[in-house]
Amino acid sequence: MTPFMNQDFLLTTDVARKLYREVAADLPVIDYHSHLQQGEIASRKTFRNIAELWLAGDHYKWRLMRTCGVAEAFITGERSDEEKFHAFCKVLPLAIGNPIYHWSHLELRRIFNIELIINEQNAAAIWQQANATLATMDTWSLLEQAKVEIACTTDDPADDLLQHAEIAASSLSTRVLPAYRPDKAMRINQPGFVDYLAHLASVAAMPVGSFAELIAALAARVDYFHVRGGRISDHAIDIALPVQAATAEQVEAMFARRLAGELLTDLEQSQYLRALLEQIGAVYARYHWTMCLHIGAMRNNNRRMLDTLGPDTGFDSIGDMTTSNGLVGLLDALDVNDSLPKTMLFNLNPAMNDVLSTMIGNFQDGSVAGKVQFGPAWWFNDHKTGNLAQLVAFGNHSVLGVFVGMVTDSRSFASYPRHDYFRRLVCRQLGEWVEAGEYPDDFAALSTIVRGICYDNAKQFFQL
Repeated sequence: MTPFMNQDFLLTTDVARKLYREVAADLPVIDYHSHLQQGEIASRKTFRNIAELWLAGDHYKWRLMRTCGVAEAFITGERSDEEKFHAFCKVLPLAIGNPIYHWSHLELRRIFNIELIINEQNAAAIWQQANATLATMDTWSLLEQAKVEIACTTDDPADDLLQHAEIAASSLSTRVLPAYRPDKAMRINQPGFVDYLAHLASVAAMPVGSFAELIAALAARVDYFHVRGGRISDHAIDIALPVQAATAEQVEAMFARRLAGELLTDLEQSQYLRALLEQIGAVYARYHWTMCLHIGAMRNNNRRMLDTLGPDTGFDSIGDMTTSNGLVGLLDALDVNDSLPKTMLFNLNPAMNDVLSTMIGNFQDGSVAGKVQFGPAWWFNDHKTGNLAQLVAFGNHSVLGVFVGMVTDSRSFASYPRHDYFRRLVCRQLGEWVEAGEYPDDFAALSTIVRGICYDNAKQFFQL
């Protein structure tokens, strides 16, 4: 029987073990999509205990605890940090097969050098030992310990990025770069949309009274981000894009109606979203940015808990919307005008793996290796099966050697051992292909692929 999470964890062949130990294990991390708070980095935030580090804001763990019957008081409620931590440790052993079980043990080992199994019996000892170590750490040491070379945050176009400037001028070895996420401009039916336009207009120092003026303001902010190191944009595509684009006149009319207080129909919202992505995508192309599209999430499904806790608190799931025709229409509309930026398709619905991993081949033009990318196994796909399925789909339909690798997509500074988890799975998959006689046992060639996926490709692709 193989010992629990030993040094060969997930590595099933000699080739995989050699690739991991000699190539992947010690590479720096490029985290091109995270939800880390730049303010917590600028201030060198310290954590009062492991519960704050692990549980505060981590909707992955919250969801797991609720499923195990843990009362909300021990999750987001009034119970003490220590009680919340003990509640998590008590139920985690039930989560066999869940990546949180592996991630938590990897974090315990990599960050705190604690080999104990997480359970109710060990909770007190882990609490004491982890807190003693954490008392000597802050956000900087957590990033540097994890060898994070670059971390991209998620920032609204109207953000002043002053904390990014403060970080850039500091002695932190990790480069922390802004990533441009215009959610508030995209969600036209949201109650705060009109007020947001006024705020954006003030920050951009230009009027935003029409759709054309909105695009001009967003473009001005792209330039502002670019000067400050931004090279990546991020968009949540939570509704199906229309196959037929609206005309410029139709979009302006919809925009005017919304400014007058009228809500748009579902079709009109999708038409507006496609128009915005077409226009801003062309801006990204001019700046040689990458446009990341996160596809397939159903967000904030529980209205009662949304009203109680707010968004992004663990009540999301995979959507089964049909995206292929509208998405191809968007990419083609940009490509036909030579305005398609480097693009990455993050897929939340594994049933769409083959659809999207073949779609990327439609728009490669030889200008950049893997110009349109099938993104990493994201959110509900970020587990052993999901990562392996993504690698196989990428390999089946595209060129795996140009893949730009994994992201944390996390709010937690403790999440970086997930890169180790991913790297082990990359080496595992390549090793099994070699073991099966499907690829030569050529260590130099395999090393190039592993280094590319784990580090080199991202640095080159995003021009970081």
